[in-house]
Amino acid sequence: MKSTYRAVMATAFLALAAAASPAMAGDPIRTIEILSRPQASQPQEFQSIQLIAQEWRKLGLTVDVRVMPWEQMSDVVWYQRADWDSTAWQMVGRPERSDPDEIIYNLFHSSTAEKGYNFIGYQSPEYDAVAEAQRGEIDPEKRKAMVFEAQELLARDQPNMMLVHPKQTFAFDKTVWKPESVVDQSGIGIRNTWTFMALEPLGEKKDIVLNSSDNVKAINPLYISGGVDSWVFELVYDRLIRVGPDGLPKAWVAESYEWKGDKTVAVKLREGMKWHDGKPVTPEDVKFSFEAIVSGEAPMYAPFGSNIESIAIDGQVITFTLKKPAASFVTSSLAKVNLIPKHIWEPIIEDLKTKEANAESYQEKTPIGSGPYKFERWLTNEEIVLSANKEHFNAPKADRWILRIVPNVEAALGMLRSGELNFLGEFSGDPKVLIDAAQQDGDLEVVSTVEMGFRYVAFNERRPPFNDVAFRRALSAAVDRRLIVNAAYRGFAVPSNSVISPSLEFWYDPKTLAELKTGHDVAAGMLEEAGYTLDGGKLHYPGDTKETLAK
Repeated sequence: MKSTYRAVMATAFLALAAAASPAMAGDPIRTIEILSRPQASQPQEFQSIQLIAQEWRKLGLTVDVRVMPWEQMSDVVWYQRADWDSTAWQMVGRPERSDPDEIIYNLFHSSTAEKGYNFIGYQSPEYDAVAEAQRGEIDPEKRKAMVFEAQELLARDQPNMMLVHPKQTFAFDKTVWKPESVVDQSGIGIRNTWTFMALEPLGEKKDIVLNSSDNVKAINPLYISGGVDSWVFELVYDRLIRVGPDGLPKAWVAESYEWKGDKTVAVKLREGMKWHDGKPVTPEDVKFSFEAIVSGEAPMYAPFGSNIESIAIDGQVITFTLKKPAASFVTSSLAKVNLIPKHIWEPIIEDLKTKEANAESYQEKTPIGSGPYKFERWLTNEEIVLSANKEHFNAPKADRWILRIVPNVEAALGMLRSGELNFLGEFSGDPKVLIDAAQQDGDLEVVSTVEMGFRYVAFNERRPPFNDVAFRRALSAAVDRRLIVNAAYRGFAVPSNSVISPSLEFWYDPKTLAELKTGHDVAAGMLEEAGYTLDGGKLHYPGDTKETLAK
């Protein structure tokens, strides 16, 4: 009954608005642009954006889809923050994101809007208060309630248009790698650091050869430059803690860690570790790594160290004292911050302090970490080669890790079937095609996992009309997420209206999706209520609002 009423009211709105005099309306809304990666490299993303643009046009908007490669799109979105309208984007499933703090705080808190991860410019004192409060609440149930509240505020404000949590589908050659050695990590799938350390060769082939459709932008321990880049630096650089396959923190470079109260964590450093250049890993290196991220030269990592009051060293024990209690500190900071050698990075940081550029734009010729793999070479647009660090306390069973850049999805599958690849690190095509290939070939094994990461459309709230919550809500409501799941992802995804994935069952608020109402009539009704009008099929701003960004 309600849906019928909304349909009648929306139809009436469209008819009245179409007949309205131009004097009753504000300026027509300029052409809206959506950025997307190319169809050949990201068919699901590209198809999603085409479907979304189609629904937005039905509301009276002129929409252009602007396609560009990942490196260009990333630069535009990140460094030209006032110059784009909306963009396809993704947050990948990283182990440390099994704790919701990085997403809840870092992606939306106003303090990260200028240079950090809040690149959309979302500003909400109400949300900030909740995001801050959940950080300091150490009671799990009380914190859960705050994380739920944060999800509900985001669902209300729609700073981003959430789309799906993909079912990540991977494959490997089971004649090359022992299937029992492959690790399926909660919310991430089998393409993870644990797998790349554990893969056990069955014969003479001992190199892990995998693919990516996106180029690697940087191998920089102080710059979160993209999902594929993280595959590399998580192998080259170590962390005090790693998130285990079960989603729980696991001592790593830290031989052990212990809370000494609600604001103090004592970490005992594992002995005998070396940097890839042969020099020892020391407690001073650990202390420097956490000081470097708050030096002003690493804005993306700064939130993960901003709550540290002091760091003290006593032999092999490093004690972190926090400014205030932080339930997520072990997972979102100790398991997030890459350990870097002081003897290499201290002079770099000091030099950068005298320059406009910061550490995010710095690229070592030979990245030096202490991780399970060593950097060997990087041929831009072609491949990255890492070799096993046989002196590591958890040395890989493979000899090398070779990442091939293969922009075309079909080519990647062909290379897997021919043996040029033996691990499909990324497949953005139809998963059913991959499953069929595995059944035909007999030597491939396919594994699908609901990802903790998500795909979405980012709205730039620095630019009208995206600074209007009613406009954002209407654009989001215009698209049935089931359309995206079925048409773009061929059913290999789950619909989303939250930054928390259903794979993180404890933290996920199912009401955010259950209460999402979508459809053209719903969206048109929202625009009507907010004062937007149609004239000649073109959507106009409310009242006497002027278009200030028309090209």
